[in-house]
Amino acid sequence: MKYFSLLFLFYAMPLFAVEIESFHSDGCSIFPDGTLDQNDLWLDCCHAHDFAYWKGGSYAQREEADRNLEICVAKTGEREVALIMLVGVRVGGTPFLPTPFRWGYGWPYLRGYKALTEEELKAIERVQGALPGTL
Repeated sequence: MKYFSLLFLFYAMPLFAVEIESFHSDGCSIFPDGTLDQNDLWLDCCHAHDFAYWKGGSYAQREEADRNLEICVAKTGEREVALIMLVGVRVGGTPFLPTPFRWGYGWPYLRGYKALTEEELKAIERVQGALPGTL
């Protein structure tokens, strides 16, 4: 009977409500948020990137988020910084490291790359609707 209970819990887990942790951003993580003269020059780019990483999703979505970060930072006039940041997020943003800034950090660790389900998208919308401003 004990094994049946464990099996039931394992298979019933998808039936329970899916919840994502509250969104948070640490800015540009372990990278400066801007230059010495403009100390938050590309901070908005990092917030948008953090939001994409918080949600997670497929490998292609991660590539798109990283490319969008590069484009956004380059638009600030800092093309070299954009390339350095791109290399950093490509190396350090993998979902397989237990970092607080990994791909899909809003979900439990080791979610990896996979498309978001309809239920997960609804959970994201609930949290997103509670956020101040729009992302």
